Formats: sequence, structure tokens, C-alpha cells
Amino acid sequence: MSRSETVWIVDDDRSIRWVLEKALQQEGMTTQSFDSADGVMSRLARQQPDVIISDIRMPGASGLDLLARIREQHPRLPVIIMTAHSDLDSAVASYQGGAFEYLPKPFDVDEAVSLVKRANQHAQEQQGLEVAPTLTRTPEIIGEAPAMQEVFRAIGRLSHSNITVLINGESGTGKELVAHALHRHSPRAASPFIALNMAAIPKDLMESELFGHEKGAFTGAANLRRGRFEQADGGTLFLDEIGDMPADTQTRLLRVLADGEFYRVGGHVPVKVDVRIIAATHQNLETLVHAGKFREDLFHRLNVIRIHIPRLSDRREDIPTLAKHFLSRAAQELAVEPKLLKNETEEYLKNLPWPGNVRQLENTCRWITVMASGREVHIGDLPPELLSLPQDSAPVTNWEQALRQWADQALARGQSSLLDSAVPAFERIMIETALKHTAGRRRDAAVLLGWGRNTLTRKIKELGMKVDGGDDDEGDEG
Repeated sequence: MSRSETVWIVDDDRSIRWVLEKALQQEGMTTQSFDSADGVMSRLARQQPDVIISDIRMPGASGLDLLARIREQHPRLPVIIMTAHSDLDSAVASYQGGAFEYLPKPFDVDEAVSLVKRANQHAQEQQGLEVAPTLTRTPEIIGEAPAMQEVFRAIGRLSHSNITVLINGESGTGKELVAHALHRHSPRAASPFIALNMAAIPKDLMESELFGHEKGAFTGAANLRRGRFEQADGGTLFLDEIGDMPADTQTRLLRVLADGEFYRVGGHVPVKVDVRIIAATHQNLETLVHAGKFREDLFHRLNVIRIHIPRLSDRREDIPTLAKHFLSRAAQELAVEPKLLKNETEEYLKNLPWPGNVRQLENTCRWITVMASGREVHIGDLPPELLSLPQDSAPVTNWEQALRQWADQALARGQSSLLDSAVPAFERIMIETALKHTAGRRRDAAVLLGWGRNTLTRKIKELGMKVDGGDDDEGDEG
């Protein structure tokens, strides 16, 4: 960007304004800061920046209010929305309102600068974004982990679209919730959402379920029945566990996707429908294609946009929030007071493997609501199967006490300069663990640690750690 290019920063947090001012000015940009959205519109009547970066929640007018007014009066002006509230509502509302990008706090300063540069370049290439209506809430999808932020971004970006989406993730990760969210935040929101689980339907009933049947089509078909495609006409059809669909049904589905019409079982008149398809699977469809168990042409029809839902064990920081939500919901269902997890219980839950993912956590919270005797939930109040971990894999629930014991023993042996060995060891463990949880992605690991990406890179070098570069090495400057 050249020196003549101007960025306006809107945030009631003075420290955020200062950090962004310094970072952008170092890149040769001119900055103007505002502590609220109220003064921005009057200034826009006289002057227009190249990019605006605004907080979402401030005293007075919110960032979304500001965004809506800018979209109405200055549709080509790119706006980046910042928020410490890393939830689906913030992400989708930002994109629906026409934001160029959504930037959850805390953010890496280098990433913010790069985003501003991309926003300016995009504004020069595109005609601007359209205003969209306010969204309904989807409180069931909860997550501040970086992997969930990517899911929220995808839902937001697809909110104007009717495009086919393929969702993949392990059982219990919440694939149907994401499908519901995609429907609710789409142009088809007022039309039906019909869900069908391929794995739950007998093979000989599959086509009748999907396409319906005519009266007398087979023994027991006493009346005409409209299938799920007709029920979903104008709306969304969610096909869960698509990898379990039989080969002959795959062929019929492919024809519907290509032509938009089908025949009921036993029928001779084509039925025309307008349906958006969202498919989901816990299987690797590419592997099924290579094994000849899934049609390659159907795979490519479905795999237009893919959203990956992370395992619960890959988003452990979300477990306390999810547990609180599920405990509250279970308490409402049973008309009782919600249970409260002790801190050590939260830590214990965060370190469990959770092979059943979010569904297992939800069922655990229901069990706790019914079975725990007191309002405060101790580790001993958890289901027995969660307490039967082998000793070598049982989570450490009080690392501070373990550290204190180590220090006492080291000092008793006459050791000195304990911090010289303890601090590097602590940092190394934290870095290795964060990188493990992000599959080696340094930027995401830095967020988990509360560092900037460059700080993480510098620490790795200082500690002499042998770490794969992941996807973030390029552009790091120590």
C-alpha cells in the first residue's frame, strides 16, 4: 500500500487503537482513530478512507450499525469487523452485513495488517458487497477455538448462497447443527429444512424415502407418498451419512442434481423440484471413490464447498462453555437448578479423549444433572466410565501442586537457578502441546498460547526446537 492510503480505526479500547495505529503506520499507511461509531458517519460525509476496521460492540452505535450505514451510503468501502465475542452470531452477522472480513480478538498484528492490505486490494477489484437482513440466532453452535472460527466464517460467507455443501467430521461433532445453520442463514430460510440419515434407512426403502412412491407401486403402498425431495421443495435437503447411500440410489441422486427432476417409485410422470443439497459424512469419500464404493461424478457434484467440523478433542478450550450450555439446557428440561462444575472438574473434562465428541459431552451433562447429588459437581460426581481411565493416561488436574512438589524436591537436593531450567521446559511443553492441537499450524497455536505468531516463531528458535514449518513459516520475522 502507498503512503496516501488511509485506514480508519474504530474501537472504544484505547490500547487496541494504539497497537493498530503503530502497526499500520509502520507499513506507510495513514490512520485516523475513533473511540465510537457515532463520529464516523459525519466524517464520511466529508472524507472517505480506503479501509475501515471497527470493533463490533461499543458504547452507542455498534460496529454492525456502522457497517449497515456504510453499506447503504458507501457500498465499495471495505469494512473489517473485530470482536472479542468469537461466536457464530458475530461472524455471520458481520458477513451478512457486508463486512470484508471478521477478525476475532486476540489477533496477530501481522495478520491484521495483512488483512487491511487485502481489503484495500479487494476494493479496487470488486464492485462492493450487498446489504443483507438481520439473522436469527443459532445458539447451539458454540466455539471460540480457531477451528470453529473457520466453520463460522464458512457459514457467513455462504449466507447469500444456494450452493451445495459437503460437511465432514466424526460422529457427534455437530454436522446437523451446521447444516441447520447453513439453512437458517440462507435465502431459503423461510422454506423447509428436511433431514434424512442414510445409515438409518433400510436399503430397500431408501428410494421410496427420497423420491416417494405412487399408489400401488409395491406391496403395502396403499396411497401416494411424497418423498423427502418433494417435502424439501424450495428449501434444503440434508443428507446425513451420504457415504452409506447404496450405489443404485447414488445414480438416481446424481440425475436429480443434474436435471432437478425425478420419478416417484412406480411413477411415469417427472416431478420437478428446487432443492438445495447439504450432505454430510464421517467417512473419507475420496477413499470410498477409490475403492469403487462411491460414484466419483456424484462426489464432485457434492464436493462444491466443503466444511470440516473438528473433533471435540481438537477444541478443548470450548469444553467448559459447552458443558455450561448443556447443563443449563438439561436443567431447563428437568425443571431443576443447573449444576455448576468445579474448576478442577472442568480441567478434568478438558483433558478427556471424548471419542463421542460433543454428543458424548451433552449426554454426560444430562447424566450429571440427574445423578449428581449436590449443585457443585466434583470429579467424583462424574459418570464411572469417565473415572476409569488408565493411570498413565489420566489427566493431571493440579499441575501447580505437581510443580510445587518438584520445586521442593529440587531445592531439598541443593539445586539452584531453578527458573533457568523450569521456564524453558514449561515453554517447550506449552508450545509442543499447542502445535499438537493445531496439527502444526503456528498461527493457530500462537492464538491458543496468547502470543503473536512472530513471538511463537522466536521462542521456537530460542529453545532450539525442531518443529515442522506448518502453514505459517512464510512471512515470519522472528
